[in-house]
Amino acid sequence: MESAKKEEKNIRLQKKKKLDSDWNIRPYLAMGLIFFIVFCCCILVVCVLFRFKEIKEAVGTFVSMAQPIIVGLALGYLMNPIMTFIEHWLLKLADCLGKKKQPKRLIRTVSSILAVLAFILVIVMLISMVMPQVVSNISYLVDTLPGQINSFIIQMGDWKFGNQEIKVLLEKYLMEMYDFLEDWMKNFLLPQTKDYVASITSGVINVFVALKNVLIGLVVSIYVMCEKESFEGQTKKIIFALLPSRAANEMIQLFHTSNQIFGGFIKGKLLDSLIIGILCYIVLSIIKMPYTLLVSVIVGVTNVIPFFGPFIGAIPSTFLILLVNPLYALYFVIFVIILQQIDGNIIGPKILGDSTGLSSFWVMFAILVGSGLCGVMGMLLGCPVFAIIYYLVQKTIHFFLRRKSLPTDTDVYIEATGVETGKNQLRYGMYADEALMKSVQEEEKEHANGTGVLEQKKEHAQDIDGPEQIKRHVKSTGVPEQKKNMPNIRTTRNKKKHAQGTDDPE
Repeated sequence: MESAKKEEKNIRLQKKKKLDSDWNIRPYLAMGLIFFIVFCCCILVVCVLFRFKEIKEAVGTFVSMAQPIIVGLALGYLMNPIMTFIEHWLLKLADCLGKKKQPKRLIRTVSSILAVLAFILVIVMLISMVMPQVVSNISYLVDTLPGQINSFIIQMGDWKFGNQEIKVLLEKYLMEMYDFLEDWMKNFLLPQTKDYVASITSGVINVFVALKNVLIGLVVSIYVMCEKESFEGQTKKIIFALLPSRAANEMIQLFHTSNQIFGGFIKGKLLDSLIIGILCYIVLSIIKMPYTLLVSVIVGVTNVIPFFGPFIGAIPSTFLILLVNPLYALYFVIFVIILQQIDGNIIGPKILGDSTGLSSFWVMFAILVGSGLCGVMGMLLGCPVFAIIYYLVQKTIHFFLRRKSLPTDTDVYIEATGVETGKNQLRYGMYADEALMKSVQEEEKEHANGTGVLEQKKEHAQDIDGPEQIKRHVKSTGVPEQKKNMPNIRTTRNKKKHAQGTDDPE
């Protein structure tokens, strides 16, 4: 008995050791790590909410420190097509010279430097061509503005209005505006001259700081263009190392699509604005419009802003032309409307194509929201940024639709009224309430038909009450004749046995 107890005790100890050895700590560590990460995220959100102002200042300081790098990345991205074009022709030149080993590193460096020099040359040429005309036009405008206002008032007085009250009201408002400007200059502008001088000084300093950032950014852009493949490889290496394969593929696809949207939009919009500015200058020169070059520059620059750009540029331009000749101002407004239609329907689609994938409503929405959040930069970049967000949302919606075996084409859903439950198919014609009412009516109709059949069977059974009626029913149905004609199973079996017995040799 004692030996048996010892054996049982040893068996229990062995089982316990085996359970201890089989215990896996990894799931508990994973749960603890998840709880720790969630706790840290909650603390981070609370800190951001309570220290938002300090965090915003820290981010602003970091952005101001990294501004040359940001400018260099932006300039490198914009000048990359020029560098690629120069590099392509330099490689062809090296092939023609018959060099066996092409110095690709040297060619890339030379191409980057030439791209930066070409960019600087274009900017200097534009400034040298435009700035003298702009300065002369502005100085002429300042010198002739009082006389133009007076002549405009005289013309308003010489016009014969059908209603004399309109003339009186216009003269009244013009005089009130003139008095308001005079009082504003005496009581507000002159006392705050010191503040304006200080702001102008800070503005000049900011201009020099911006020029310094641009110069450093040009140097950074050369390094960016020379090492772009290395940066691309390092980014992909980090993504593939930290993310699962499926998430890494989606991230790479997102970067590729973002590059297509941003690159296609920005480069196409710059070329479109250049064409619009040149067309505007040619047409205004033909019709001898005043301030031709200044107005063309304003229209071309503001055309970079989608949808609202031509109208934003037309407002100050129309005001300038209005002071010279009101009839020319009317011609200019008509010309801007025609030019905007040509740009929106012919030039823009040919150059930009469907680079953003947004409809007109979403373009307007992106510009308004971007301008409200980030001002002028929001108006410029709001459209491509929103296009990327739209692409992500569209991809997520398509993923869930495919999981439900539903089509992803938007036109299919225009006439759809619902989804068939259990079939994952779109329904057309009737909405859910109408279909439910129809199914209820059909069920009630079937139920009514079923109760009618049951009542007929009951009446038929009630007619057959006694055994005599049952016999008559059987005779009428012919069941006894069928029963008589049916073979007798027992008789058949006996006949078979008797046949076997007669065939037996015994």
